[in-house]
Amino acid sequence: MEQTLPTVQTAKDLGLLEEEFERIQEILGRDPNFTELCIFSVMWSEHCSYKNSISWLKKLPRDSDRMLAKAGEENAGLVDIGDGLACSFKIESHNHPSAIEPYQGAATGVGGINRDIFTMGARPIAQLNSLRFGDINNERTQWLLRGVVKGIGDYGNAFGIPTVGGELFFDPCYQVNPLVNAFSAGIVETNKVASATSYGVGNPVFIVGSATGKDGIHGAAFASKDITEDSIKDLPAVQVGDPFQEKLLLEATLEVIASGQVIGIQDMGAAGIICSTSEMSAKGEHGMDIWLDKVPLRQSDMLAWEILLSESQERMLIVVKRGSEEEIKQIFEKWDLQCEQIGVVTDTKRLVFHQHGEVVANVPADDLVLGGGAPVYQREYREPAYYQEYQKFSIDDVPEPNNYAEVAEFLLSHPNIASKQWVSEQYDSMIGTGTTTTNAPADSGVVRIKGTDKAIAVTVDCNARYVHADPEVGCAIAVAEAARNIVCSGGEPVAITNCLNFGNPYDPEVYWQFVGAIKGMKAACEKFSTPVTGGNVSFYNQSNDGGAVFPTPTIGMLGLLEDYRKTTTLAFRQAGDLIYLLGESTNDMASSEYLYSYHQIKKSPAPYFDLEKEYHLQEVVKSLIEQNLLTSVHDVSDGGLFIALAESAMVHGLGFSIQTSDKVRKDAFLFGEGQGRVVVSVTPSQEKEFESFLAMQKLQYAEVGTVCATGFVVDGQSLVTEVKGKHLYDTSLTHFLNK
Repeated sequence: MEQTLPTVQTAKDLGLLEEEFERIQEILGRDPNFTELCIFSVMWSEHCSYKNSISWLKKLPRDSDRMLAKAGEENAGLVDIGDGLACSFKIESHNHPSAIEPYQGAATGVGGINRDIFTMGARPIAQLNSLRFGDINNERTQWLLRGVVKGIGDYGNAFGIPTVGGELFFDPCYQVNPLVNAFSAGIVETNKVASATSYGVGNPVFIVGSATGKDGIHGAAFASKDITEDSIKDLPAVQVGDPFQEKLLLEATLEVIASGQVIGIQDMGAAGIICSTSEMSAKGEHGMDIWLDKVPLRQSDMLAWEILLSESQERMLIVVKRGSEEEIKQIFEKWDLQCEQIGVVTDTKRLVFHQHGEVVANVPADDLVLGGGAPVYQREYREPAYYQEYQKFSIDDVPEPNNYAEVAEFLLSHPNIASKQWVSEQYDSMIGTGTTTTNAPADSGVVRIKGTDKAIAVTVDCNARYVHADPEVGCAIAVAEAARNIVCSGGEPVAITNCLNFGNPYDPEVYWQFVGAIKGMKAACEKFSTPVTGGNVSFYNQSNDGGAVFPTPTIGMLGLLEDYRKTTTLAFRQAGDLIYLLGESTNDMASSEYLYSYHQIKKSPAPYFDLEKEYHLQEVVKSLIEQNLLTSVHDVSDGGLFIALAESAMVHGLGFSIQTSDKVRKDAFLFGEGQGRVVVSVTPSQEKEFESFLAMQKLQYAEVGTVCATGFVVDGQSLVTEVKGKHLYDTSLTHFLNK
């Protein structure tokens, strides 16, 4: 043991509260040594323990007939998709690392989320990402954007998993704190699922993959505090990734799991060895003796606490059946990977770490982890004054535009709406040959499950402006939009994972946003029967001078298509097809890009939303797709109806001609973002059957126009005569980045 025992001040320096230090003393029955205090500091950090959020997270729906692994039970969620197959999927943040080292921060975020999937025994088949940055004209924003996109592309492309979609959003609130959320989904046979557990006295414990270095030390604690000017000093807390090593680790891991010799396996992500050993031991109600001298190191001078807390990438902890050691070693040797036994399973329920012949730490596994002895807090929350200010907004105070062509040009070229081709072309969406939406775009990414007729549909969604305006309504909209994107692609929503990005939880107004978002998510998930399989809470997205980011509860949703041939594109197919708007048009432009950016009116409530009507709309769309009555389907979201029409038209270089409604203000009809609307096109031969079906559904709808060979025409006026490329204003982001 170290001779000098840490003090309360030491604990505070490591991010612990004074009462937490006292609780550690009670648990151990003595003062902790420095290594033990470091262990508690990372395991009780917000990033690992969810101590400020778990009481509310438990209110979310977590079960369904398809659920095989509920939230918190395994490395990732797992749902049954039939025919002996399951889909594992999850989303996580890598915000803080990306803020100070965007390339490695984003790259290792991709690596970490994929390891969570294949430690379940699942082979990843699809990736998504949700990215948010500050002012695109700012040099630092451009540096962050370039680094993050390149990091995601380089790691994902080399690893060999297609990136099939995502979202990119700019707002000054993200100037200091960008958000980088990575999503991955994989497929596994239900009888080959691996678990993150440990049991069986005497069973060997192996560390496999890369050597352990000083990169990423205290990364979990770093992610549990605000970003400041001094955050660059935390650069060692940013991990360094190697996608080629991860590819080898993927193949070796799946082969080892298939051997039938694995008791449990867990990725070494946040908090490294200490997290894996404690969580696996607590779940299996056993303990471990670990010899740190046997851990392969990159630097020879690493101290015990550095080895335990390192977040070096591409590493796994595996517990296997005693007697299978040589078989396991041979598999990893075949893949040219290090595989070293560093410990054994015990029946003590304690983690005992040895180094140089001494016990350097002796801690109870259960008291370190979520659901065990980790602290749980009920934080104060208070409605911010701005909320009532936003409710005072009146559409009558907004002048109607004199030049609709100018508004159309403005929105089409706005970085939040314009083509993200500059980003997507850096990602390989074709590898694996399963992506069905590469050349036939849909509202979600659709990937075939090889050997079957099934496909999964995946999407990530959240309009943080809505959530800021009204957390409960805004988060319910995020779930509803994700479901709408799945449905419009031909799929059935199955379940969600979430990445909850907020400011400092000790700020009552921030925590009010968090509580409201959970309430909205709960209501929407229950309505759409999409339980929460897990995810990530990322607090402290806040700076001393810039304040908190918009509350951003990113929703990653999984959908299922029993027949991939039912995939529905958003693209208009041919001139002469009829265009219909399904759902209710309202005199609403609250929180729209049009209001916020064009009129520069920042204070307004969330847009119109009715959960019951939204659900009914989606059920009708499902039936229309099933009956093959639609040629294209596209939801109305950012930018409103006009942008939805433009996106549908541009894919095949077509245009449209529509008439606006005399019941709604013209700019609200075209650019408002009231929810619960879908644009569809039908052939003239389908018109009668289509309208006959709708007449029985009690759903508001209107025929608004036709698909044309060229031009974007509204009420007889051509708003856009020249379509700039196949995608929505291809050059927009490139224009900003090349200034």
